Amino acid sequence: MQVCCRSRLGKRPRTLNVYGTVFFGTAASFSGMLANFIFRHCFKVKHDALKTYASVTALPFLSTIVAYKFLVTDALYLGNISRENCVLRSSLIGIVCGVLYPTGLAFSKTGRLAVKYHTVPLPPKGRVLLYWFLLCQTEIKAMMIPLVFQTAFGIFNGLRHYEIFESTLEKTVHDD
Repeated sequence: MQVCCRSRLGKRPRTLNVYGTVFFGTAASFSGMLANFIFRHCFKVKHDALKTYASVTALPFLSTIVAYKFLVTDALYLGNISRENCVLRSSLIGIVCGVLYPTGLAFSKTGRLAVKYHTVPLPPKGRVLLYWFLLCQTEIKAMMIPLVFQTAFGIFNGLRHYEIFESTLEKTVHDD
């Protein structure tokens, strides 16, 4: 019955929650911009701003949309996911692709620029990451704002996507 309903759903239900997914990706981009701003300030980097901002906004946006499509949307249309699982997957995508990935990307890109342009003194050998984390320790706490926002929006987006799918599936079953 699921296969029959899937073929009757057509293209319209597949685009019902596109705006929510795009907004989810856009929030990940803004998280990347905030992380890049924080690390550029901590490492005192003033060079190659366009390169770093372009990559920390575009890559999290695309990774969030692709991960959401494969892990949530496709699973919904195959009927392999429950409401709780949909919400969990959506919030994990928000945390990983919307906060952790942009933060790590901005940290590595800005750290490389700091080493290249000698804006921060070099740490002892083998302690680069620890030194950089200690340097940005207080400013990195600002990334809690996107973490809370992405988690909450992931929960909301997962619930909304599941409700839209269920109502569309119910309409097609009643039409039979």
